[in-house]
Amino acid sequence: MNAPPNIDSVATDPDNDVVRWLTNETREQRFIDNIFAELCVRLQRADVPIKRASLHLLIQHPQWLGARILWADGTQDAAITRVDYDVRQRSEYIGSPVAEIQDGATEIRENLERDPALGRKHGVYDELRSKGLTDYVAWPMYHTLGKRHAVAFSTDRPGGFDDAHIAYLLRVMPILSLVSEIRMKNRMARTLLETYVGTHAGELILAGATRRGSGTTVHAAIMICDLRDFTRISDNWPRDDVIGLLNDYFDAMSEPIARHGGEILKFMGDGLLAIFPLSQPSACANLLHAVTEARQAMAALNEKSRESGGAPLNFGIGVHVGDVMYGNIGSRTRLDFTVIGPAVNMASRLETFTKQLGKTVLLSRAFADQVANDFDLERVGEYPVRGFSDPIELFAYHG
Repeated sequence: MNAPPNIDSVATDPDNDVVRWLTNETREQRFIDNIFAELCVRLQRADVPIKRASLHLLIQHPQWLGARILWADGTQDAAITRVDYDVRQRSEYIGSPVAEIQDGATEIRENLERDPALGRKHGVYDELRSKGLTDYVAWPMYHTLGKRHAVAFSTDRPGGFDDAHIAYLLRVMPILSLVSEIRMKNRMARTLLETYVGTHAGELILAGATRRGSGTTVHAAIMICDLRDFTRISDNWPRDDVIGLLNDYFDAMSEPIARHGGEILKFMGDGLLAIFPLSQPSACANLLHAVTEARQAMAALNEKSRESGGAPLNFGIGVHVGDVMYGNIGSRTRLDFTVIGPAVNMASRLETFTKQLGKTVLLSRAFADQVANDFDLERVGEYPVRGFSDPIELFAYHG
């Protein structure tokens, strides 16, 4: 059995002082799950007999309400589980220690050795007992502006944690709160940038590309997509139905683009602008693979809509390849990280031509030359394009 730690002697032992390590030696570690796992191992070395620990974080993410970081004895790493937004309606959350913490509890302590009929009723306590654990304690972890998260520790020590163990864990808590908040803020900033400007643009912004007018020239395939008859739909459908329709449409288009290495730079009402940098192998082919999968996803969406009595959605895509200026454009206080240039204008003009020519996907000759050996294309003809002096040869893609 581990002897209870002497808090005063541990605090003066540089090899055993978890607080000193947490305060001074975690600066180079970006990820809170790695810090939490090492924290648990160091607590064990300091004779705090933890066998299992978990960190429960509320995060700002478009898909996830939060995350659980779980560490178990004998492991060097912690497992991360994402938590859905609807978890609060599920039995795994209702009545759980984390729910009690979020409802305002300042400590949850459960003696797992006593008769279960005398303790709290929740599946997590049954799970802990089945693993031979004897004691459980959870506390809120406070971040700024009233944000509450939760951290929990369990032991298999007969009799559970003693007062010295609890005192040591409480000594660690304020520093863990600070360290975790810094990592969460960094991750949150990265997530928000990825969500609103895309992964690559987000990385550039975090790396310091925030000055107006700063940018680079990128050789890329450009794709512009637009939904047909959206004005009629938005005028006649209920607001929530219109938003749901747009989200389904953008899912159908966006997921194949991301899967094949493209980056969506912006949503423009019912349209989107994406690029596939030619620095990536097979970028042009990847764009057409994404278009093929997007069309299949839209067909499935339309079938679902027909089954519920809705009308099918139509769309047009214009594709070109060329140099674009990729960077910050805007006012002194409000910037947009985007691409501009004649190549973008050409893609936009081709998307407009899809309406006139009755084609879903139109490619410029410059783009078609990049993929002609690998894809079946239909030559549509040469057409004058507004803003360009020479007629442009157009090709349709039906894949």
